[in-house]
Amino acid sequence: MSYIDSSNDAHYPVNVARWCGDSGAHLNLAAGKGMTRNAINQDLHSVWRYAQAIDVDADGAVSLGEGGTPLLGRAWNGVPVQFKLEFMMPTGSFKDRGMTVMVSYLKSRGIDHVLEDSSGNAGASLSAYAAAAGMRCRILVPETASYPKIAQIAACGADVVTVRGSRQDVADAALRMSGEIFYASHNWQPFFVEGTKTLAYELWEQLGFRAPDNVITPLGYGSNVLGLDRGFDELLRNGEIGKRPRIFGVQAANCAPCHATWKSGGERPVPVTVTPTVAEGIASSRPTRLREVVQAVRRSDGAIAAVSEAEIVGALSALARMGLYVEPTCAAAAAGLSQWLDAGAIRRDEVTIVVLTGSGLKSSERIGQLLGLGARTL
Repeated sequence: MSYIDSSNDAHYPVNVARWCGDSGAHLNLAAGKGMTRNAINQDLHSVWRYAQAIDVDADGAVSLGEGGTPLLGRAWNGVPVQFKLEFMMPTGSFKDRGMTVMVSYLKSRGIDHVLEDSSGNAGASLSAYAAAAGMRCRILVPETASYPKIAQIAACGADVVTVRGSRQDVADAALRMSGEIFYASHNWQPFFVEGTKTLAYELWEQLGFRAPDNVITPLGYGSNVLGLDRGFDELLRNGEIGKRPRIFGVQAANCAPCHATWKSGGERPVPVTVTPTVAEGIASSRPTRLREVVQAVRRSDGAIAAVSEAEIVGALSALARMGLYVEPTCAAAAAGLSQWLDAGAIRRDEVTIVVLTGSGLKSSERIGQLLGLGARTL
């Protein structure tokens, strides 16, 4: 296993923790060895049951019992689908899947102070795993981040700093601080994707060691898209599945750079107009791995959609009426599914997974405003 510089293909050993190459470009990991079903550790009920496929020493794993989230069958617009309840992770979002692996790796390399920028969920996850690992932690968040997320981050002992401006302004501020604290960004440090790939392994196992036909996920920086691509690629190379599923990413139309690039037919970023969106968790105007995300979607014969604010709110309400209380960001995935069902791109006879990434408990005040909720007085 080695780091690979995305700009010049230079290789670096992973025994020294890095978050970027000497060129300043982001890093990817060389292809992993993967695993077969016989190597699953049946004694563990976390992502570390797939330790054979994770290129981090499991003996020193920093785990909070993440993974093993339910796969719930329901109908959406009259079509049977399965919802993957990633919001039932220890800190309330899918980020725990990547964070357990990234923090375990960094701890094994002697890192004891970490920095991250986040719209909320990644910061909450890193603060929890850093606390479990005995690391100091600083999290930069937009000044518009929801208070429940800020409180969750601070409660774990992190130094929380709000930054004025856009989500990109927060990322830029973190880059400026990276010279003094190790930048443990889930968008830059590729061992985070080494963790999110376990979503592919878990779906494969839950479906009776078969791959689904389609997986739909919210898309901001793209760690779920990249993790699904990496995990299913390993399963394909090890003969555990016959074909990779189609990967579908959904962006908010108000901030949709990956969709613009995918629609252009190329891989270079396309200029987009960015306006505020209720899906704050995917409001990323300059995704670090945009090229790799678009390549992964195309390699799977999938697609990227952009959904309106009204479509997001409508899906949020419909999910809640099904008992699935999620934040607006992951309601975007269900809104994207509606588009593809209407277009006939996804059929009712296919096995379709919708990844629900974050708990509505993190955004209850905003959800109440969006849906006009309140209580009656007796």
